[in-house]
Amino acid sequence: MKFRRFVLWSALPVVACALLSGQDPSAQDQSGPNQPDPPSRVGRLNYVNGSVSFRPASVEEWTAATLNYPLTTGDHLWTDRESGAEIHIGSSVLHLADQTALAILNLDDRTAQLSLTQGAVNVNLVRLEPDESFEVDTPNGAIVLVRAGSYRVDVNGDANSTAVVVRTGDAEVTGGGQAVPVHPRELLRFAGTDQLTTETLAAPAPDEFDRWCMDRDQREERAVRASASYVPPEMIGAGDLADNGVWRNDPMYGPVWVPARVPMGWEPYRYGHWAYVRPWGWTWIDDMPWGFAPFHYGRWAMVGGGWGWVPGTMVRRPVYAPALVTFVGGGGFGMAIGVGGGGVAWIPLGPREVYRPYYRVSDAYVRNVNVTHVTNVNVVNVTNVTYVNRTHMTAVPQGAFTGARPIGAAAVRVSPEAMGRAQAVNAMDVRPVRESYMGRPAEPGRRFGTPPAQVTARTVVVRQAPPESVRPMGGVRVAAPVRQPAGQPGGQPSGQDGVRFGRPANNAPAPQVDNNRPQRSDRPPGVYNNRPPVNAPPNQPANNPVNQPANPPANNPQPDYARPPRNTTAPQPNVSRPPAANPQPQVQQQPQPRQPQAEPQPQHPRSEPQHPRSEPQQQRDQRQPSRTERKPEKKEQKKEDKKQ
Repeated sequence: MKFRRFVLWSALPVVACALLSGQDPSAQDQSGPNQPDPPSRVGRLNYVNGSVSFRPASVEEWTAATLNYPLTTGDHLWTDRESGAEIHIGSSVLHLADQTALAILNLDDRTAQLSLTQGAVNVNLVRLEPDESFEVDTPNGAIVLVRAGSYRVDVNGDANSTAVVVRTGDAEVTGGGQAVPVHPRELLRFAGTDQLTTETLAAPAPDEFDRWCMDRDQREERAVRASASYVPPEMIGAGDLADNGVWRNDPMYGPVWVPARVPMGWEPYRYGHWAYVRPWGWTWIDDMPWGFAPFHYGRWAMVGGGWGWVPGTMVRRPVYAPALVTFVGGGGFGMAIGVGGGGVAWIPLGPREVYRPYYRVSDAYVRNVNVTHVTNVNVVNVTNVTYVNRTHMTAVPQGAFTGARPIGAAAVRVSPEAMGRAQAVNAMDVRPVRESYMGRPAEPGRRFGTPPAQVTARTVVVRQAPPESVRPMGGVRVAAPVRQPAGQPGGQPSGQDGVRFGRPANNAPAPQVDNNRPQRSDRPPGVYNNRPPVNAPPNQPANNPVNQPANPPANNPQPDYARPPRNTTAPQPNVSRPPAANPQPQVQQQPQPRQPQAEPQPQHPRSEPQHPRSEPQQQRDQRQPSRTERKPEKKEQKKEDKKQ
């Protein structure tokens, strides 16, 4: 049976906001007509290693993090021991070391504001527009990344201190009424909250975690360049395409990316699951490692007997969409596909087909999210829409859809007759359940890693207040107005008694690295490990005596991640030792036994040793002449004897 045509009887922008003419916009899950448009970008969780936990903004409960999950304002991440994660925000990358607690305080079109209450984060900020801001907030102060560059932030909550390293770029730390700049190749340590103590040093040499991050950043840069002729660098997931497929030029669609190594019978939006992510609502989470860009930008089409992804017109920053599909169903559809209790079905959008958001948006948003495939969205006419992928419909029982269960295993066959009955429906009519918000099926009895209570209770200092709807675990506090001139390097504000650090400034230990275990290139090296090595004092990395701190504080062990390592060189003899206030007494030397070498001649008295003599002057005068002194006397005696 021929698939039913959907007829649009109004202006395209209006129709796009209301989905189709038969839908009720009031059913959308938004607070009201003043609800702003969703942001045009998200943070993609594109790498997970070990035990990484996730707490969504809408639920105060932890679960296992999911690859390709779109992170947004209010989300939290925790990496457990010997674990790590990576987040992409546009072309920029955040690397999370182990035992790191990170939250997203605000993420929209112009602002990226993160909270770091413990651990280490390496930030590769590739691009920062003049009207954009990037801020990392810590318990001691707010770190604003002023321009693109390479940064690292370490938080030691136990010692109430933070360290920021600027390799390239510029940063500014705000807190305690101060604004302290950090320039390239500098390390700034700061402690306290109401009263900030700062210390500026030369940036340390990259440690193993830094080098691991740099290697991944370089590979990502090469991968992005390989696809730069087809997709913009700001498209999240652009770096996955070159290594996982091939680009072709199609006479009808233009550039087309064809995935490689897909399962038999693979179809888009069929191998993954659905989650409910506010403010968009129903969001597709794909199983493929490359499964982000092709499912949140562009369209899909059958090209040359196989599936190809069509990115469309190149724009600087394409608008993120939760899933570029159209939902279909209607009365009796569940019975037609043999699913009792209702079913949910969708069709992948094809090239030049309009995406009609099922969440409340403005006309400008509709134009921007469709601009890569539909340019003339303001035309008012009667349009008959026949979806090019109508025969590739996927349908599942509603329980599998809302329960975040794998779609490929739950999909049911859709007969041509059921396809003919399908009508456009509003996906927001399907109400989410707990598993929908968590993005995972329920796993009774399984325990997930969570940050320690003292970590979740820490309040961070912010320069810019986050949205009121954000509820970070420990709360936020806006930094006090700046009262000190910016940049008093290497010391503390004049007229204030600062808090001293627990360790001497120039003896920070390097992050803990297990050198006895072979390293893997596919996972980050451990940075934080509060278990001291065997037979080593606390805070001393194993087999690394150079970085051993002098006079470690008693009864206050500090995590090894707290400060980046210094580029410390071994001390040279008689050089690094400070001059003594009182000269040390010279050691009295004993007379040396005579050596077979020629002894000094009397005409060179300066060649004699300059050490003090222990004999009294009278004894020296009475001693017998030496053998060399007696030789001239014997010669004179022989001459006299001959004359006689």
